[in-house]
Amino acid sequence: MEKNAQNGNDQENEKEKEKKLVNLSLIPYWFLAVLRFGLCLTPQTGYIHPDEYFQSLEVLNGDIFSVTSNRPWEFNSTFPIRSITLHYVLAGIPLIFFKNISPFISLWFDVNPINPYSLIAIPRFTYCLFSFTTDICMYKICYLYGQNYRTRLLTLASSYVMLVYATRSFSNTIEMALMSLLVYLVADSMANSDQIIYQDEYLRECYNHSNNIKDRVRFHRMRLALPWHTLSNVFFIATLTTVGVFNRPTFVVFAFPPVFFWLLRGMGSKFIGMTDFNMRVLALMICALPSFFVMVILDSMYFGYLTLDEIVHWKVNIWRDFVLTPYNFIKYNMNSDNLAQHGIHPRITHILVNIPLLYNILGLAGIYSFLHLIYRGAMKRWSSLPRVQSIIGLMTTSFVVPVKIRNVTEHQVITKQENGYTAFMKKDIKLDIKDYILALWYIINIVLTLFFGYIHQAGISPLINHLYKELEAKPRLTHMHVITSHIYPLPVSFLQMRFGKSAQYYTKTGSRYQRSKDFFTYELGSSISMDVVVENIKAILNRSENLWNEKRLKYRIYYVAPSSLMNDFQAAAFNQNLTQLVDTMFYPHLSVEALPKFEVYSVQKCNDHGNEQTCHLEDNLKFSLELPLKYLSSLAHQFSLTVYKIKNV
Repeated sequence: MEKNAQNGNDQENEKEKEKKLVNLSLIPYWFLAVLRFGLCLTPQTGYIHPDEYFQSLEVLNGDIFSVTSNRPWEFNSTFPIRSITLHYVLAGIPLIFFKNISPFISLWFDVNPINPYSLIAIPRFTYCLFSFTTDICMYKICYLYGQNYRTRLLTLASSYVMLVYATRSFSNTIEMALMSLLVYLVADSMANSDQIIYQDEYLRECYNHSNNIKDRVRFHRMRLALPWHTLSNVFFIATLTTVGVFNRPTFVVFAFPPVFFWLLRGMGSKFIGMTDFNMRVLALMICALPSFFVMVILDSMYFGYLTLDEIVHWKVNIWRDFVLTPYNFIKYNMNSDNLAQHGIHPRITHILVNIPLLYNILGLAGIYSFLHLIYRGAMKRWSSLPRVQSIIGLMTTSFVVPVKIRNVTEHQVITKQENGYTAFMKKDIKLDIKDYILALWYIINIVLTLFFGYIHQAGISPLINHLYKELEAKPRLTHMHVITSHIYPLPVSFLQMRFGKSAQYYTKTGSRYQRSKDFFTYELGSSISMDVVVENIKAILNRSENLWNEKRLKYRIYYVAPSSLMNDFQAAAFNQNLTQLVDTMFYPHLSVEALPKFEVYSVQKCNDHGNEQTCHLEDNLKFSLELPLKYLSSLAHQFSLTVYKIKNV
């Protein structure tokens, strides 16, 4: 008895040790999860793509705070091609709440809570929170199919895509979370159907081979008691697919494989046939109608095609009052001339550039696994291929089919929906991979996190803060002109400027007046020469001088460009007698449109004059011990964004 008790205690101790080991194995994941929140609240200064602001926050800030914003053409009420509904749910509602409590915060703490930092950090926090939908779905799928969820969660959480991209206000971020939910629901339905079909076939076989009436009745009742699996999760799958298409019409490309697998469940069995397939298609279409009409009505009301009064009194005309943004999106992109305005890419860009860039080793492993499957199919090794209705088949097609379809299109952009699929493409995937491969994975993701999170176009965020302070401090009746080139567009809604109808004031006598516009931005693009840039600046300078002479309106003119173009700009300014001084510089900043120059002759010498600075090329460079230091200093100097103050002689 004592030995048995001791053995029982030993087994319990071993189980407790195993539990502790399992808990410890998740510590790196929880660290990365906390890091994801921390990085989004820093906030990251990197500027990945203009869509981060101009397809979400610029529109929301303009609507909610009634401020000046660069509203993109996609949200033009005459022909809208994008839905703003999901962005309103994720970022709009928190911003509206923040706007309503900001007067109390200002009163209690004597600070202005509505500033560029809060307007960036609040939406990023909500998108970051929403990104954990992918983590949860990954865990549930792994747990459902008995896979090692710890390793896969760690791989997912350590990806720079999750640390940087997934915390930004992209529609792709929403698309990734919706796709993760869709894949999980389909995987859950497949597992449920496989289990029920197996039980059903087993009970039918027992029923047919039984000669006992009581047993036959019992088997029949047990079979009838099995849950109905044909339409498992149909409403949620239909709703997710519909909402995803309204968020980004390209979602249909990513949703096609999992939805098709959901339709095919159990088709290889004896008792599931085309009747079930057709029933599922019909149910999917019917269940998609509620979310479809909700999205159409919300978009129609937002863009002014439909009013609440018309809905209440049933004065709705489908052809006149409804706007269908996915249809407009497809109609617009069917025109090759429209695509040419946004860039035509080689058809293999997605597989050769975007997949390795997003997933580096994991993406290459996914491509290799797919090619290996093709090879085994060509060699007619059918038994080694994944079963069509298996989770491996689902994950493989969810990774391969969207890439293949998107390679057909001429305009290709980076998407994040394949994240995590490649880990399932081989059931017996070796998780004890070589240490150097794992180290390379971490090194690449650390480098890309730093690059896209804190270096790429990273001078624009502090520039916005600088302009925000300049606008608050500038004297009245002073116009400010900001000219930019070779950088991404400025999201001016963070400056919280109000002009025109949104800035109406009443005097004591009851008269009303509007604040006139006193801040102007000029985007000159990235393919323009410095001579043309200087010509544009001189034209703005001349107009400002005329206003000063006629109306005594003061002005400030700034030119913003990457520091790598400093020599070219100063040379062009000197040739055209334009006076300029370096006002400030923001580090780090890297524009791919204007990469740093690595030539030795580009060494610069800068002199400080109080709050201003002048820089020029050093003449007669001679080799000395100081030359390498000067070269490195000049090279580091080019990784910045320079603000020039333009003056009239």
